Amino acid sequence: METGTKTKRRLCDLVNTEQGIITKVYGYGAFRKRITEMGFVQGKTVTVIKNAPLQDPIEYKIMDYLVSLRRSEAGLIEVVPLSEAREAQTVEYLGTVEATEQRNGNGNGNGNGKSEGTISVALVGNPNSGKTTLFNRASGAHERVGNYAGVTIDAKEAEMRFKGTTFSLVDLPGTYSITEYTPEELYVRSHIINNAPDVIVNVIDASNLERNLYLTTQLIDMQVKVVIALNMFDEFQKTGAQLDIDQLSKLLGIPIVPTVASRGKGIPELLQTVRDVHMDKNPVQRFTNINYGRSIEEAIGKVKRAIEGDDRITGLYSPRYLAIKMLEQDHSIREEMEKFGTKELLEVIAEGEIKKLEDEYKEKTSTIMADAKYGFIAGALGETLTQAPAERRKNTRDIDNLFTHKVFGFPIFIFFMWLMFEATFTIGSYPMDLIDAGVGWLAGLVSSFFSEGPLRDLIVDGIIGGVGGVIIFLPNILILFFFISLMEDTGYMARAAFIMDKLMHKIGLHGKSFIPLIMGFGCNVPAVMATRTMENRKDRLVTMMITPFMSCSARLPVYVLIISAIFTRNQGLVLFSIYAIGIFIAVLVALLLNRFMFKKEDVPFVMELPPYRMPTLRNTTKHMWFKAAQYLKKMGGVILAASIIIWALGYFPRDVEYSRDYDAEIAVISENTQLSDEVKEVKVLELQTLQESERQAGSYIGILGKTIEPIIEPLGFDWKIGIAIITGMAAKEIVVSTMGVLYQADLEADENSGTLQDKLKEQVYSSGPNTGEKIFTPLVGYSFMLFVLIYFPCVAVIAAVRKEANWLWALFLMGYTTGVAWLVSFFTYQIGSLF
Repeated sequence: METGTKTKRRLCDLVNTEQGIITKVYGYGAFRKRITEMGFVQGKTVTVIKNAPLQDPIEYKIMDYLVSLRRSEAGLIEVVPLSEAREAQTVEYLGTVEATEQRNGNGNGNGNGKSEGTISVALVGNPNSGKTTLFNRASGAHERVGNYAGVTIDAKEAEMRFKGTTFSLVDLPGTYSITEYTPEELYVRSHIINNAPDVIVNVIDASNLERNLYLTTQLIDMQVKVVIALNMFDEFQKTGAQLDIDQLSKLLGIPIVPTVASRGKGIPELLQTVRDVHMDKNPVQRFTNINYGRSIEEAIGKVKRAIEGDDRITGLYSPRYLAIKMLEQDHSIREEMEKFGTKELLEVIAEGEIKKLEDEYKEKTSTIMADAKYGFIAGALGETLTQAPAERRKNTRDIDNLFTHKVFGFPIFIFFMWLMFEATFTIGSYPMDLIDAGVGWLAGLVSSFFSEGPLRDLIVDGIIGGVGGVIIFLPNILILFFFISLMEDTGYMARAAFIMDKLMHKIGLHGKSFIPLIMGFGCNVPAVMATRTMENRKDRLVTMMITPFMSCSARLPVYVLIISAIFTRNQGLVLFSIYAIGIFIAVLVALLLNRFMFKKEDVPFVMELPPYRMPTLRNTTKHMWFKAAQYLKKMGGVILAASIIIWALGYFPRDVEYSRDYDAEIAVISENTQLSDEVKEVKVLELQTLQESERQAGSYIGILGKTIEPIIEPLGFDWKIGIAIITGMAAKEIVVSTMGVLYQADLEADENSGTLQDKLKEQVYSSGPNTGEKIFTPLVGYSFMLFVLIYFPCVAVIAAVRKEANWLWALFLMGYTTGVAWLVSFFTYQIGSLF
């Protein structure tokens, strides 16, 4: 059959289990670059695994790893049936040649001018290659590790000693390439260029060599010192595959060390190899050039010669690497050349060579280079790798088929979510009660050591009460994070994004947005931080803006208080409706933000589905404790400061003018011999409570409550509810304690006595048109719960948004959520009042 008569189809047209050979990739820009870098190049075999439960996206297998694409993206890939594989064009394998030059900043005996006693090492690798696990094992650090892409966002640094040598380790974000598809890729590339680490440790997943080695070819182009850590080597050996490591090392000119980072195996050998390479004592290490073929090499040579004469450039970059990037039309590199005043000259030369190559190959040069790199990788592995039996990973395939099944996928996911939240609140209640009792005991102990006065009140009510409000929820946070860590470590979190992508796509978000939104039901702060896993800034911002509508565990005590006090029937349904309304508002806001604030960007859903892995108790527990410490570190300081401020506003001024002489009335009752001690105690307590309530009304926070009362009155709220709303800005847990003080509840009473609930039922308006009427009707209670659900996130969330985005977005979040809360409560109360 001639090439022109091939049965050409689009990848999205293939059915489950059907295979095809890629003949061409259409599309443009970031998608085309990413898809080719992930192995979707001419001549590669693709197998359709299955559709997501909603029939989109689709899971494919290519180069022995799993990846999901939406139908729209799969429609841009042209394939022919596997039976015509012999007709598919393949790139000729020409091996490597000795490099005639190298980058000046890296590769000499002591690298970047550092002493022999200190070696700077950068860890670079694909997502899910075990890079951060290796970093943690080698350095003793405790960075977060997860079995899905994008866990490491910033560069993590640590120092360690090995055989008298100090290693300065930097864990860089996981990346499939170092081009310009994501900020993380540019970050990794600029770190290598600008910081010039002495040695780069390229961490590779041994069970997925072909895809992982693509990044290695780019490091070879950069002419930097590299050591390959062949990680997860135990999994590779279990498959039955065999690799001639020595032969592959010699071919690449890069020493290769097998490692099992999760168990610490091979790490001493890796460090010794890094030390030898740094000191030019390793016999394998040498600088090579990949032979891309006559036409490509001629083009590279012409651009390279135009660069070599400028020492300013060659001091930072390998001329060959720059030439390749110019031919690939890398925009950031071209802008970098503008700093040296050579952009126009190089572009003129490069454009001529680009035209020649594209006329010859009938492809974009970025695709031509990707094809050439994968052709080299396939040839190198053809000489050194004996493939594993075809039936490997059958057990994990069966598990995956169940978890992403078109019928059972969603029920299983919903069950996991239910189990997580049920365990979080049910199991967590027992240690929470113990911690609550411990906080009360500590407050009593401290009170006994201090005489009555502002200092004791500050320590007991401000500091212990404020921090205790955070610590009491620590068990819930630990349990929630334990389940989330299990989903991360096993690889199930990526499947959740896979099955939810179509629903998320309908509201203008990415499937990966679902991960932080789920986390938001536990705590909005780590949920905001989890938005880092998304490549697109627009998706990150929109997800951050709607995450606070996921009702966090701190709001639950408010709901339970109001529902138990006011709603006598269908209490579970009322609680469910609050959570459901939060999700509905999040969807609506996402649609509006995408409609009016962000230009339409249909970001491709190209996501690797990592293999299922059995989590270790050590790693899961470590992740859980690390996240808990992160929670306390970021929350404790903020909530502590806010609690002290709220205490001070409620404590001062002390010279309040009371409407009556409470002290005199208390003295009269105390001296009345006709009253029993029990009656005296009740009457004195009533007067003291009224006095405290009046003092609160005259405090700064009380004045503030009276000031905002006209604003919240249309919602059915009085000034005391207004104060609870204000204090809840620090942390939603404080809402209940604030209401306890303002509504004169006996907080020392047993928690099951219903004292606070009874007081809420008794509250009446003291002024205005509704004087004497009940405040907390079901309508007002529901309106109040909706306001607490929607308004101003706690200050810790605002701080997290400021860090992840900037102050403008944090201020916007504060303003618009409060505005939406007012509108929702206003319409709920006003429309409800008509009935």
